Amino acid sequence: MKGYTINYMNKPATKKHLEWRQKSIVEYAYLVKNIACRFAARLPASVLFDELISAGSLGLIDAVDKFDHSKHVSLKTYAQYRIKGAILDELRSMDTYSRSMRKKIQEIAKATKQIEDTKGSPATEMEICESLGIDLETFQDMLTSIHGAAVLSLDDFIKTKKNDTFSQTSFQSGIKGEDNPADQFDREELKAVLVKTIQTLTQKEQMVVSLYYYEELTLREIGEVLSLTESRICQIHTAVLIKMKARLGDVEI
Repeated sequence: MKGYTINYMNKPATKKHLEWRQKSIVEYAYLVKNIACRFAARLPASVLFDELISAGSLGLIDAVDKFDHSKHVSLKTYAQYRIKGAILDELRSMDTYSRSMRKKIQEIAKATKQIEDTKGSPATEMEICESLGIDLETFQDMLTSIHGAAVLSLDDFIKTKKNDTFSQTSFQSGIKGEDNPADQFDREELKAVLVKTIQTLTQKEQMVVSLYYYEELTLREIGEVLSLTESRICQIHTAVLIKMKARLGDVEI
């Protein structure tokens, strides 16, 4: 786990500031548990909840220490951004995908891109199956196993020009417009690319993206909204991410 250096905005840590710091950490500690719970609902059982809490706590402390009243409108919003970023960084560092799993993702992404470049419209599951030489049941099992192996997120597919710990522009901040003025320019570029790419998805796929990343519903909750099983939503979500990966590639935002 990456450590965080206390930074008091290059100002002496006065008694008043230290009191505010301690009060703020205590006041917003509940955000760590809330956000960690949302992540846990999307992760395999192999990921320990305590690891999410630990990473999120460091993110909260980092947010309080780096909060600048002249730049950030709300400490709560800024803290949520930092907590999510810290947990995502921790999950990325685990790198739980096996070589075979990565190969499956690459094969599906390659087939999807070839089909869509040829026909000029979204690839269907049956078309992808035909390209891979497998039946629909096998393909859906592949999607389920890929999703269950680790947290599969659009955040992992998108890089920013800075490409350091917290400059990575998340998909969620891109579509939700979170209060992060330092990344505003990158976010606007990201929005333009994502809007164009998301428009190529089917209506059902767009709904899953919206509910998962904007409304932050769990797969089970999305299944209830769309009258589908959690397993089916899991498959659609994974397929969407691989499609997005194929279309976005390693684009530098």
